[in-house]
Amino acid sequence: MNRRALIALLRMSAIVVFGLVVAPQAVPAEGSPPAAYNPYPPGILPADLQSEIDRVSREVKFIFQQALAEWRALPPPNLTGQPPTLQGSGYDMVQTLGKLMNYDENISVFKNQACASCHMPYAGFSGPIPSVNLTMVAFPGSFHFRAGKRTAQRYTYSPWFPVLQFNETQALFFGGNFWDSRATGYLLQNPDAEQAQHPPVDTQEMGAPDTACIVFRLSQAEYRPLFEQVWGEGALDIKFPPNTEKICSTPGGAAVFGTDTTPVKLSPQDRLLANRAFDNWGQSVDAFEKSKEVSPFTSKFDAVLAGKATLTADETAGYNLFRGKANCNSCHVDGRGTTLNRGQTDTSVTATTNPLFTCFGSANEGLPLNPRNAFYYQTKPDFFGFTPNPFGFGYRDLGLGTFLRSGFGSAPNPNAEWIPFAPTSDGQFQVATARNVAMAPTQCPTTEAPGPYFQKGFFHNGYIKSLKQLVHFYNTRDEPNFAFPVTSGHCPRGTVERVTCWPMPEVRNNIDMTTGKLGLTDREENQIVAFLQTLTDGFTKPYPNRDTFTGMCMSGGTAATQGNESIIPTPPLPPCVSAICGVAPFPTMPIP
Repeated sequence: MNRRALIALLRMSAIVVFGLVVAPQAVPAEGSPPAAYNPYPPGILPADLQSEIDRVSREVKFIFQQALAEWRALPPPNLTGQPPTLQGSGYDMVQTLGKLMNYDENISVFKNQACASCHMPYAGFSGPIPSVNLTMVAFPGSFHFRAGKRTAQRYTYSPWFPVLQFNETQALFFGGNFWDSRATGYLLQNPDAEQAQHPPVDTQEMGAPDTACIVFRLSQAEYRPLFEQVWGEGALDIKFPPNTEKICSTPGGAAVFGTDTTPVKLSPQDRLLANRAFDNWGQSVDAFEKSKEVSPFTSKFDAVLAGKATLTADETAGYNLFRGKANCNSCHVDGRGTTLNRGQTDTSVTATTNPLFTCFGSANEGLPLNPRNAFYYQTKPDFFGFTPNPFGFGYRDLGLGTFLRSGFGSAPNPNAEWIPFAPTSDGQFQVATARNVAMAPTQCPTTEAPGPYFQKGFFHNGYIKSLKQLVHFYNTRDEPNFAFPVTSGHCPRGTVERVTCWPMPEVRNNIDMTTGKLGLTDREENQIVAFLQTLTDGFTKPYPNRDTFTGMCMSGGTAATQGNESIIPTPPLPPCVSAICGVAPFPTMPIP
């Protein structure tokens, strides 16, 4: 898809969205979704959204069938020893179970969305729809077109993140999963397993109104025998009430449920079994994400560490900048020292053979508010009486700070001792691993224009559209000639947004000042991009299912201005609502 075609697509989206808005709201048949929720003004949803959802669904079904075949090819289980162990095949069994769960669309409220629907292999298990990554940022859920508020975070290597903890010496949080670290791992002592439990019951994602609904769907799954082989015979023998299907076919947040988070009424014993099986769900998905099918350490950089490959001149220069002048490895830790000053020599030795390129911490990089984010427009009640974002553009994403306050759109904070640290955490988001940041389908093997390329969205709000822009942002964010007190879409005449103009941060508190004014040349920025591309798995052996993409590559333009045709002006912003910025403990300085 070239840029002219893309502009036509964006224009067409206005017509499509208008048609959806004025369409009559028919009462759906029981168990089927009602007419799409569409509070969006013209142009927010991409015109190809439904066809792209359908395309991803076909890809998900293909891999699900692949997983069924892998299950059926497993040898008979041999449970033996003390404690009992599935000898020989235990790893394969639990990982295959997790794979089946990950690609099972029947888990969602309308049986039309799997975990993988927003996290496909060819995108590094992040967002698989280029037009969504370019425009609305967050992916639509099982009930179309409710959508979340952040980009679909890559979950390659997410199992290596530790349980969320506060380091008193550094006065910083480390660990957890999700952009805001709300999957702490406090109960299962496994943040990744807890992370897998959130999307199935997220109102804007898979949408189940009760965790028991996931277990109910598992009890009906074709692969139920595998679940019971792994987690025990009778693990799904739960007496579900007759109205369970009706309840589980109604999305969470529906007015009919009120504040009831357990509308499936089970006996205490059956609720205990359901809770245990839901924990097993998370543990199984975690096993899959930890497997060589998701997190295999097969990048060119891994081959270099093993002495089986050599970086090119530009890749070497990029790596030296990454751990030197650009200071990238102070957060995206690579197991080596950092040489910030001219003339310094790196005398460190490799501390690990499989560096994860993250410190597991959180930081506020000062991203501008992205008015393309679909969340800002979900201010009207949907068919079920649920309003995803009653605050509109009065919403501010405080990330970790909101979670520590158990705030709107996040999750309950399980540790009261952390609450006082919310003000110093406002605006902070998880430092994602740099591994697979450049992952793209084999058919369009780069994220960078002119391509052919696969459009991704970077950072939590998808404001950045290429790795070139990402490095350029880190490099020039605070340069006097680049930083302007404007919102996105309002850069001064004579400047180019994302090139010579950076709008002001959405949250100005706690900004990471180790970046923003790095003094890199254009060539040095490109060399860092070249190095980041060496962190893509699939160099030493093919990355599983990277070739399942059946969509269209994009082409044309430059990486520096990639996606700029989709920039829209931010409307006049009301103050941050008190339900977010007025919750104690208050931000260290007011958030406008």
